[in-house]
Amino acid sequence: MRLTAVTLDCVDPLALATFYQRATGLPLAEGSDGEFAGLAREGGLLIGFQRVDDYQPPRWPGQTVPQQFHLDFAVDDLDQAESMLLESGAVKPQWQPGGDRWRVFLDPAGHPFCLTRSRPR
Repeated sequence: MRLTAVTLDCVDPLALATFYQRATGLPLAEGSDGEFAGLAREGGLLIGFQRVDDYQPPRWPGQTVPQQFHLDFAVDDLDQAESMLLESGAVKPQWQPGGDRWRVFLDPAGHPFCLTRSRPR
């Protein structure tokens, strides 16, 4: 697996992307909008920001509202990777919003992460 994105929940994806763009100097990803915005790093890693209804920011350092993010991994074969992950203790939730574009899993501690097909290099 290859890490392709880290995505943060928020109220306003473009505003948060602008903040991190200023902080990092990374360019805004093509197709960024009010639902999802991203910063593309050379080499393919994306920092993403997705709009969430009724978003509650994390309470640091407390855990009343813990940090919100998920990891995305690119794989050459979704079925093969799914099989390996399930054998390793991941859980595949019934609700899969990505259709055939991506698959959502939960790690053994319950954190969500996604698998996507690798893009040709």
